[in-house]
Parts: sequence; structure tokens; C-alpha cells
Amino acid sequence: MANSLSPYEFLKASEKYPVVDVRTPSEHAKGHIPGAVNLPLFSDEERAVVGTIYKKQGRNHAILKGLEFVGPVMSQMAKKALELAVEGKLLVHCWRGGMRSASMAWLFETVGIDTYLLEGGYKAYRASFREMLKQGKWNFIVLGGPTGSGKTDVLKALADQGEQVLDLEGLANHKGSAFGALGQKKQPTSEQFENDIHDVLRHFDPERFIWVEGESHNIGRVFIPDMLFGILMDSPLVMFELEREKRLDRLVKEYGCFGKELLAQSVKKIEKRLGGLRTKEALEALDCGNYRKVADITLQYYDKGYTNSLAKRKKPFLVIKENEDKPDASAVKIKSKLSYAYNRYQRETLS
Repeated sequence: MANSLSPYEFLKASEKYPVVDVRTPSEHAKGHIPGAVNLPLFSDEERAVVGTIYKKQGRNHAILKGLEFVGPVMSQMAKKALELAVEGKLLVHCWRGGMRSASMAWLFETVGIDTYLLEGGYKAYRASFREMLKQGKWNFIVLGGPTGSGKTDVLKALADQGEQVLDLEGLANHKGSAFGALGQKKQPTSEQFENDIHDVLRHFDPERFIWVEGESHNIGRVFIPDMLFGILMDSPLVMFELEREKRLDRLVKEYGCFGKELLAQSVKKIEKRLGGLRTKEALEALDCGNYRKVADITLQYYDKGYTNSLAKRKKPFLVIKENEDKPDASAVKIKSKLSYAYNRYQRETLS
């Protein structure tokens, strides 16, 4: 008989043994444990049929129908499981740790695979992230600053220098602005985004600083989990600001490589906020190939928006202003000034 593991134990074991998600393909696509292999007991259509029979005719009829679907492919499932197993072991879960995972565990155990089930299923795994956030004493530091300052590159430099960094934009496949989808892969679902955040944070030491870029609640089409967003909004803030002309240089370099049509679409996304006249000027400049003017016009909007967003956050305990765009050097400077500024911030917070 398969053993059951708590979400914490299950995730710890997943660092060594493969996770098999036996839910339907659409359930898996909406959100899954990172790295999990989908080996569905039923297709989406088959599960719908079984569910309807369960409601109308009862459990036994539903089981019999399920067996009709599963019987012909059990051999294939067993072979796939044997291929996936590491040291003869697999971790298996369904939605709530019910019949689907238990059935697959029976099949896998029958062919000699030691199988471990996720207690409470995927639903319990999802809840475990909220519990982790609730119970941990997280030391987040938010890196804020105007658009174009190169905050993402500063965070990458901090990571290279040994700091813990939660790259929300990297996980979201979006840079956060109206231009943020350019050059990026398809965004995950909000559910998968949350799972990916969970996967990063569970490997971090919460007693050390965890650096994260200041973001809106949404990054493109995905949303930062409410509980995490609340924690970040209440976390200490480091303000990083690159000189404006250097920000324009960076934006032109970063986005000037994209076609005019794509850039025009991005400009039009903020037309209501830019206003008709400024949008017209930006599109005319774009048509003429004057990318710097386009960046200048849009930066006026983003700088105003960022000023407004600052009012919702804590006052920064450290402000770094740079005239040169050198992320590695800026990261070193931030770290050199951090200890004194953070200790002062803590004293002021406690007083």
C-alpha cells in the first residue's frame, strides 16, 4: 500500500524522485507542481463523462465507466511509470488525494514501483504555500525605482554576488509595463505563476534577505498572490534611480530592436493615460525612427505613475542615485550601504 506524505515532505522528496500528476491535461495546464509529469488517469472528456455518471447514477456506475476508459491503456501507463521511476520510486498526486491517485498508486505498486501519495492532493499543496507565507518571518527587501533604471539587472547582479533574489518578472515572462511582453515567452497562468514563486521561496532561507523588485499587483496578465503582495507592500524599500538620460539610453537599447508595429501596439495600450496629443506625437516619432523621443514621451507617463505608486509604499530606508548605468557596481554599492541603513531603519521602526 502506498504511503502518504505531507505537502512539505512530498516537496522535499520531489528533489530526488519524480512527481506524477494524474489529473487531466487541462487541470495540469492550469497549474501544477513545477517539474511534475502529467500522466492522466482520464482525458478531459473522459473525466467529464465519469463525473456526470457519478452525479446521476452513483459511485459504482462511475467506477465501472472509469474502468472502461482506463483498462485498455493500463499497460502503457505502467510502462511509462517504470521509465519515469528513480530508484524504483515515484511521487503521485491528484486533486484531493482521492480515488485517481489511489488507483494509479495501486497500478504502479503492482509493477513494483514504491509509490508515495500527496496527502490532501494538489489542493493541499496549494494551501501549503499560504501556510508557508503565514508562518515564516520573511526578510524581503523591495528594490524600487523609476522605469528604465535597470532594476532587473541590478537584481541579477545581486544574485551573482550571492544574494537571494525572487525574480517576479522572470517568472511572469513579462517586464511589467505596456511594453513588457515584447521578446518574452507566453505568460503562465496566475495559478502556475504562484506555484513557481512557491518553488523559488521554499528553497530560500527566510532568515536572510530576499530581494524582489517593486511591482504592481499584476505583471502583465498574471497576479502576485494577495498574501505575498501584502507582505511585499509592507516590506522595507530600497530606492534605486538611474539618471534620466541614461534611462532613455537603456530603454532605446532594450526596446529599439523591436519592429515599429509592435512598438506602436504597445504605445496604444497606454493611449488613454498618455492622452491623444502625446500618443500622436509618440506614434509620429516612432514612424520617423526617433526611438529616443518615443521613450521620452512614455517615460513622462511612467514617472508620474511611479510617483503615485510610491505614496502607497513605505518610505525608502536607503536611496541610491547613479549617473552611470553599471548594474554590477550599483549592486556592490547597495550592499555596502545596506547594513547601516537597515539597522537604522529597524531602530526607527521599533521606537
